[in-house]
Order: sequence, then C-alpha cells, then structure tokens
Amino acid sequence: MKTGVRIIATLAVFAVAVQGGAAFAQEFFDAPSVQVLGSRPSSVRLSIQAGDSGAPLGFAVDWMKRADFDATGWPADGDPSVHHGEFYGKPEWIVEGTAGDYRLAAGHWQAVELGELFDESGLLSTMVDELEPATEYAVRAYVLCDTSHPASPYSPTVFATTSPAAQNCTFTLGYWKNHAGAWPTASLTLGSVTYNAADLLSILNQPAGGNGLVILAHQLIAAKLNILNGADPSAANAAIATADAQIGGLVVPPVGSGTLPPSSVNATATTLDNYNNGLIGPGHCADTPAQARTWGSLKASYRH
Repeated sequence: MKTGVRIIATLAVFAVAVQGGAAFAQEFFDAPSVQVLGSRPSSVRLSIQAGDSGAPLGFAVDWMKRADFDATGWPADGDPSVHHGEFYGKPEWIVEGTAGDYRLAAGHWQAVELGELFDESGLLSTMVDELEPATEYAVRAYVLCDTSHPASPYSPTVFATTSPAAQNCTFTLGYWKNHAGAWPTASLTLGSVTYNAADLLSILNQPAGGNGLVILAHQLIAAKLNILNGADPSAANAAIATADAQIGGLVVPPVGSGTLPPSSVNATATTLDNYNNGLIGPGHCADTPAQARTWGSLKASYRH
C-alpha cells in the first residue's frame, strides 16, 4: 500500500469516491518507466514515461541512497531513508518532456530533476533539498490513483549517480543557502536593488511558486557569491548581465512583490544554474572555497 505525502487532489478523489459509494475498478494503471537523462553534483534528471493507460492525475517518485537500498531494499512506507514526491500539476522550472505537464497522456513523458525541486511547481515532496555529490540513488515511480483505478504497480528500480565535485570553483545554491557564515559579502545588488544578507537569505528560502523572478534571483545570488568567492566569472558574465537587466527595479519576494513569467527567465536561470553546478565555467567545488575577491574588482564584468 502506497502512503506518505498525499496531494490535495488525490484526497479529493478519495472523498468523492467514498461519499458517492464508488468502488475502485480492478484495472490498475500501467506502471510508468523511468530513465536517467543526466546528472550534476547536486541533482539527477529523470524521464517519467506513462504506459498505454497514461497518468491522468500524475505520478509519484521514491528515491533513497543506493547504500541504504542495498542494505534493506525498499523499506516500509514512512521510513526516513526514503524520500517521496507526488507530481500532479504543471512544471515551471524543469520543462523538458513531451507532455508539458505531470499529468501524462499515454506514452508521454516529463522530466523530473531530483535535487532541483525547491523552485519547482505542481508537486509536493518530503525532500526538496539538493542531493549529495558522487552519490548513487535508487529510484522508482508509480502512477497516482483516480476514482476508477488504484495506483499503478511500481516501475522497475533504476539507479542514478550524481557527479563528483571538483575543487576551488563554484558552489551550488543549496550550499550558499545553508552556509551563510561562508558568504564573502554582506550585501548584493540584484537588478538595480541592493539587499542585505538577511534579505538575501529570505529570498533563498522563498519557494518560487511559479514566479520566474524568484527562480532567477536564486541562481543569480549563488552566481554572484561564487564570483565574489574567487570563481572565474567568464562563463557567467553574459547571463549575469542579462539577469540584472531582466530584474531591473523589481523587488524580489518576500522582500517585495515583483514577478516575472518563468518562460521569460528559464534560459538565463538555466545558464546560471549550470555555472553554479560546475557544468560550465571553472567547475564545482567540494569543501575548499576559492580565494575571495572584492566586489569592487569585479563590477566592470557585469556592466552591459
């Protein structure tokens, strides 16, 4: 029996079924298939593809470290070693796929990036933080139930490994969010607005909720901290200038109430995310920071 996080839509389906006296038919949804599309030090990207019966209310994904899986297999529901997410709406951050939605028609697929869920929309999860570098994870998925079908059987388990981290380069968004004491500055300018450290931390801890301004600000903050910390800025300069121009005078939530459509910022935010994760630029750091530099020595790099 599949338990854990239950989405509101699923609960509503159960309520309708119980109140109306409806019973589940015996036909299960076809199990989805899971494939690994790629990995970074902090995340793995997967495709979840529906079978012939589709996934009309979406799907769920479970993941745990391979070391724990090898010791116990998939444990009982509620075990803290297993993370669980239910994907039932429209993604705004990772939009790769044929569906454009987690509710899949027959044969359609949608990308999910475990470790990049904090800013994503259309889901609920027990864990939205980044994954650990150079770590193998076991992953499985199933189709969520509706009033006529129980949840599907699980997909076969697949294994995905995050990339190893390099030294003296860039740190991820998650690192900077959780290591404020390592910040090389007490303030940053996003667009034309300057924020102090407390405001910046509040922005980093603000879920995007479909607001492209927050998605962009998260990656821009991390990129500027990385550069102030000594990382080579050349691979990120153009994206930083574009991001600052897009933000302009908008004040980022929760400090302000500015908004941007996700579609207008995804390309820029993805470039900055790739820089922060070490896919472009000098590479991703492990535990040794680069040599810090002053903001004054770098300002010219970001001028339009």
